[in-house]
Amino acid sequence: MKWQQLYSAQRTGTEYKITSAPQNIRTSYVRDYDRIIFSSAFRRLQNKTQVFPLPGAVFVHNRLTHSLEVSSVGRSLGKAAGDAIADKYNNEPEQFKEFYRYELPSVIAAACLAHDIGNPPFGHSGEDAIRIFFNELEADAKKKFDNELSKAQQEDLLHFEGNANAFRTLTHHFNEDKQGGFQLTYTTLASIVKYPCDSLSGFNKQELVTKKSGFFSTELNTYTHLAEVLGIPRLRENENVYARHPFVFLVEAADDICYRIIDFEDAYKLGIISIEEISSFFLAFFNKEEGYEAREKIEKTFHQIKDNNKKIQFLRARIINLLIHKLCTIFMEQEAQLLAGSLNTSLMDMLPPEQLNIIHHIDNYSKENIYNHRSVVEIELAGYNIIGYLLKEFVYAIMHPTTTKAKKLKNLIPAQFITCDKPGGLFTNLQSVTDFIAGMTDLYAVDLYRKMTGISIA
Repeated sequence: MKWQQLYSAQRTGTEYKITSAPQNIRTSYVRDYDRIIFSSAFRRLQNKTQVFPLPGAVFVHNRLTHSLEVSSVGRSLGKAAGDAIADKYNNEPEQFKEFYRYELPSVIAAACLAHDIGNPPFGHSGEDAIRIFFNELEADAKKKFDNELSKAQQEDLLHFEGNANAFRTLTHHFNEDKQGGFQLTYTTLASIVKYPCDSLSGFNKQELVTKKSGFFSTELNTYTHLAEVLGIPRLRENENVYARHPFVFLVEAADDICYRIIDFEDAYKLGIISIEEISSFFLAFFNKEEGYEAREKIEKTFHQIKDNNKKIQFLRARIINLLIHKLCTIFMEQEAQLLAGSLNTSLMDMLPPEQLNIIHHIDNYSKENIYNHRSVVEIELAGYNIIGYLLKEFVYAIMHPTTTKAKKLKNLIPAQFITCDKPGGLFTNLQSVTDFIAGMTDLYAVDLYRKMTGISIA
């Protein structure tokens, strides 16, 4: 891959256009950011679970606030990396330096903003609920699923993946005549595909690029064209597995920084972790730093702050600043592997040993005390039951379209999700139902579940 080819203002659905729109006020990549932040799909993230149940007496992060914070960190990472690339290749044309110095921050910010846009309600349990439902189909439904869907189509549902669904949400036109979905630039879209492979080739944890999947079979052609324009190589001749676009590592790093630090902040507000435990974890990041980042200076300011919430905010800001600089340095040190598409680890996993050990301690503590906290488990179980029930009912309607109940259920599916009763349309119908349910907010899913079960009657 080449830095010179890895960016393009070309947009999905506008391949026929020769020139891009005038950029007097907003550049192409700022337009990407604006299109995402003003979209209803992004707005719905305000009522999708990040980790802890919401809403509550204490305000914790939801998918929307998390995405905004990741975007803020991503913008800084993009600026640091872009400046480094522009400085290193100072003899390149002005357009090249202009992009990396001033446009890359907008690309990474926009990609970070959209990285969770395909996640279903109730956090990761929502993904699991969809997978479990299709894996546990029985009798006639199972027979139709096996006989009428291709292997690739089956895998898209059996291994439903929020990352792949994000790419679909951003690029699919659903029931609109206008093609290309959000019509984002190829650059921004490529930057969110953490696992550039289809469902058939994915879910092999031996490689970073195939740990999960990044696009469904329905969006394969879109990604293939995008990869061709940006010069992203296919890694295996007979499989849909591609190299990661280098910008993906920056988006991933921003997410890695935020969820580790912010989950601790939320846990403190909910009384799960003490200020002493947080300070023990967070101050350790500065043990071997010098000058402005020396631990004694950080600790002195920390103890001068009276309010515990502000103490945590102070440490959070200093850690984010520290990690941005370290991860950008690692990004440039790994330039050759990034461009060769051979880097098989995240930037976070390449931190110096003393800081990587702290990350591992945070991960272990989070698994034991945060992600298995009673409130988290309860919302996950609710997600399994609610999403499982909704899928059961709407898939029944798809499988038995002539029954009275099916006709009533199909009236509840919005027109943007196309369903038809024609032969050969089973996968399209199943994917439309999955699109509908995955796009729901937690509150909408709960409300619909209550009404359909008779718990609550309008």
